[in-house]
Amino acid sequence: MKTLRLLHLAALLALPAAVRAQNELSNFSATGRGGVVNSFAEGYQAIGVNPANLGRNGQAKVSFTIGEVGVGVASRSLSKSFFERIIFERTESITPADKAALQNGLADDDAFNLNVDATTLGLAVSLPNGLGSIAVSNRQRISAHLALNRNAADVVVNGKSAASLQPYYPTTGAAALPPPPLSEFLDGTAIQMAWTSEYNIAYGLRVLDKPGFKLSAGVGYRYIHGIGIADIRAEGRELTAYSSLAPVFSADYGALVNSPDFNYKNGSVLSPVGSGHGADLGLSAEIGKFLQLSASLTDVGTMTWTSNVVTATNQQLQPTSATGIDTYDVLKEVLKQFDTDEQNIFEYQAQQKRSASLPAKLRLGVGFRLSSLFEAGVDFTAPLNKVSGNLTAPFVGLGLDFKPTGWLRLSTGVSGGAGYGTGVPLGITLVTPIWEAGISSRDVTGYFSEKAPYYSLGLGFLRFKIGGQN
Repeated sequence: MKTLRLLHLAALLALPAAVRAQNELSNFSATGRGGVVNSFAEGYQAIGVNPANLGRNGQAKVSFTIGEVGVGVASRSLSKSFFERIIFERTESITPADKAALQNGLADDDAFNLNVDATTLGLAVSLPNGLGSIAVSNRQRISAHLALNRNAADVVVNGKSAASLQPYYPTTGAAALPPPPLSEFLDGTAIQMAWTSEYNIAYGLRVLDKPGFKLSAGVGYRYIHGIGIADIRAEGRELTAYSSLAPVFSADYGALVNSPDFNYKNGSVLSPVGSGHGADLGLSAEIGKFLQLSASLTDVGTMTWTSNVVTATNQQLQPTSATGIDTYDVLKEVLKQFDTDEQNIFEYQAQQKRSASLPAKLRLGVGFRLSSLFEAGVDFTAPLNKVSGNLTAPFVGLGLDFKPTGWLRLSTGVSGGAGYGTGVPLGITLVTPIWEAGISSRDVTGYFSEKAPYYSLGLGFLRFKIGGQN
């Protein structure tokens, strides 16, 4: 059966301005604290983090934002030189020595991670008579993650001449061994991408108000449009491989279009190919005047992909006709190896629909309000499943906010995990009684790191608070 061009993932991964998902890249304040946000988030910022924070007293009567954006792209194994060439110099010829070094660099659990978060609109309103606050937002989330075992990296770089293929499909005419299952050959490999558009609503209410102890509870709901997903994972003798892509990806489905099991969609480029429902639950406590504790479960729910769905089951390793890379366009070669209309190792079947869990997470936070000038917080976030779009590993961070003047807030801290190394964030926010604008980075050292490059940027210029405290 003709195989599918599964991902035009290269178009996403090669964005020079643009994995698994990180936390709140579209919130430039949180980005400047390295993702530490659970004890800081108020108003619409509490959506997707901890809706209970909407129940706190002293928030703005109305807060809203337009067009906050964050991007992050990183590798834990590629050198800075290779990383930049893959992103910015893809068409340059590669030398044999660089091919060998690149093969080693690609064989890693976090060879390439990408995140793009954009909050197109966020709005929160405090209700009268102590009835809490309600918030709504729309957010776009794109994430991609590339992990290759040594066999997969070898095939990507060297094609049919890969040493890992020679025992089964020798190019010299030597005797061949029976090829293994793909799950065994690719064990530890993951190629994942997810793009969703979320419509959120959240509510928080103070449920207990005692001297020295105040408790708030909150709940959030989101309706999700699925623009695209691809999830290829080989782990522990099991193989998962499926995709559902909107017309914007211009995927070529070949003969699969004629299958009675295939719900083909080819309308508007951003026509959703799936939908889902998610929920957030949270608690937030204030102890005395200076200490805040928070806990939440986020992204609990399911997506159902109903159009352009293709799947692959575990199967025997097949030969490839690819000749390997001759330029630094590695991501294009990944697609060529794992999904083209040429001879390769996968063959896909049409499917009516596919359901998958949302990237559920447990989030804990502690905040310290030391004065009106200084605030600190500690966050811990753990993934509760391994679906496309979730964190690769738990996240831990310490964040600091310092306000040296009435119009300037500086943020920094230290964070680590989630498929990224230790980061030193930095954020600068201009503050007025009603308006804020800022720019930040999740890790300022990542721009200069030769061993683990990480480029991240969060920015927003249209954040407003009305009727609250500056």
